[in-house]
Amino acid sequence: MQKFLIRGGNVLKGEVTVSGSKNAALPIIGAALLTDEPVTLTNVPEINDVYSILTILKEFNIEYTFENHTLTLNAKDFKYREPPKELIEKMRASILLAPMLLMRHGSFNMVYPGGCVLGKRPLDTHSFIFRKMGADVLEDEKNLSVIWKKRQPTIMVLPEMSVTATENAIMMAAITPGETQIRLAAAEPHVQDLCHFLKKMGCKIDGIGTHNLTVHGVKKLNGTKYAICGDYLEAGTYALAAAMTKGDVKIHGLQMDYLDSFWQKLGEAGIPYTLERNSIHIKPAKKILPVKMLRTAVYPSFPTDLQAPFGALLCLGTGVSRIFETLFEGRLSYLFELEKMGAHIELLNPHQALIIGPTKLKGKPVVSCDIRAGATMVLAALAAQGETVISDIKYIDRGYERLDEKLRSLGAEIQKVDI
Repeated sequence: MQKFLIRGGNVLKGEVTVSGSKNAALPIIGAALLTDEPVTLTNVPEINDVYSILTILKEFNIEYTFENHTLTLNAKDFKYREPPKELIEKMRASILLAPMLLMRHGSFNMVYPGGCVLGKRPLDTHSFIFRKMGADVLEDEKNLSVIWKKRQPTIMVLPEMSVTATENAIMMAAITPGETQIRLAAAEPHVQDLCHFLKKMGCKIDGIGTHNLTVHGVKKLNGTKYAICGDYLEAGTYALAAAMTKGDVKIHGLQMDYLDSFWQKLGEAGIPYTLERNSIHIKPAKKILPVKMLRTAVYPSFPTDLQAPFGALLCLGTGVSRIFETLFEGRLSYLFELEKMGAHIELLNPHQALIIGPTKLKGKPVVSCDIRAGATMVLAALAAQGETVISDIKYIDRGYERLDEKLRSLGAEIQKVDI
């Protein structure tokens, strides 16, 4: 168990490069197991979620090496066993191994995956996809069992734009010969990255970046080498860290148009910046302004994973900002931690809140509620007076690679210590 000790008040300056995207790496690792040929992935983030999924792969006798952000996978000697409960319950992304298990074994039985506490996150859309692709599904309150007797291409309209369900649908369609149409698909950058990866493996996919995909499945996918895209959520986090400390920071390693809605809101909040091809330069703001409505929605709208970090910035804005979280019912829990630091919050309902600023945040003991809420507490601590102690940072380590080291390189006073 570890915690962060942060002394606020330092102005961040310098340059930082984001790591590979966690949300892209996990489904691409799952897709890499759909071939018997070796696959090499570069720019893989060295974070706990990646190590957790690799631990699961050991249970299936899958060979891999992981060093210096390069992961080589070879699934030719796969052996099935029921996915271990204690590992599956640690991360929701373990459901992304379902297409590999169905292709290689024809069936699987697993406990429902766990992860961050963000309210109820059922697997109904996944079950819908499995059935549409020709599988039988049995489920109860704790377990999911799927038998894939016959691969069949199909036309499916997803009941919701679920990212992981879309990724599973794409992977299953890729190994199902024929044309499968996936309508109302999620289009997030990491979904696009998965599509580009599968294309390199020999599968044709039309409509990448839209909500209507056509996957031309093949009998056999090929091994390949592929670089994971930069983590746009990490980039947004560093941009907010710079903005909250009135810093001057250049952030490298991301595709800029992935964050169009975020850049728009950053400008609305009065933060000056300049965009380049693969970097952004955040400059000191004279005054932080309120945002009339910060509403999350599916891509390309404002990302839910940056709602909480942006909420920390709004505490410093002069005026009233409204947050409307449309996707997860538990995502506003971080506001109670900000209140401990002096923020003025009015919670309207589980999905909406008002942030009334400006607030002079003060260092206090706070808790990391999930990956993004944990990053939010780090941002608030950087701007606060005095020392902040953040516990439960295991969540932060799941999604951010060397967050403390990168912030120290920009001038932050942050330490990771054992409890």
